Amino acid sequence: MDLQEGKGKFIQAWGTLGSHWGINRTMAQIHALLLVSPTPMSAENIMADLKISRGNANMNIRALIDWGLVYKELVPGQRKEFFVAEKNMWEVVRKITIQRKKKELEPVLKVLQEVTQVEEIQGNAETEEFSKVIKDINLFASKADTTLDSLVKADQHWFVGTFLKMIK
Repeated sequence: MDLQEGKGKFIQAWGTLGSHWGINRTMAQIHALLLVSPTPMSAENIMADLKISRGNANMNIRALIDWGLVYKELVPGQRKEFFVAEKNMWEVVRKITIQRKKKELEPVLKVLQEVTQVEEIQGNAETEEFSKVIKDINLFASKADTTLDSLVKADQHWFVGTFLKMIK
């Protein structure tokens, strides 16, 4: 397999993985392209490599910048904007975790907090079951939130050491 074929397979696979993160395929493919690029890329380069429109490229580059996964980089002598990806995989995982937590878990926690206010009627099986299930889900979601907070705040060496202890 030559470099171009390998690069293409990686970009496609990262795009598929990205759709599991909760982002669109093109956003993940741009991220993949920038991850494996040894030099900063302009929006034009990205558009040409991925065969996407300017609007699609610009919208997804801005989203990647918002996620903290891509940065603008000045190239001396060039007026265009150039972009580079965060290449430290620990930082990539942390930033994706932060965004997914904000986008997925925090809204659920808010709703769970609101629905715990449902008045439980003593002896009513339906309200008792509802309250029990909501409390169980809330407990699990709160623990997940705390665990993700620990992961985000942890340094790479602590996490790797802890993970290795868990799998032994």
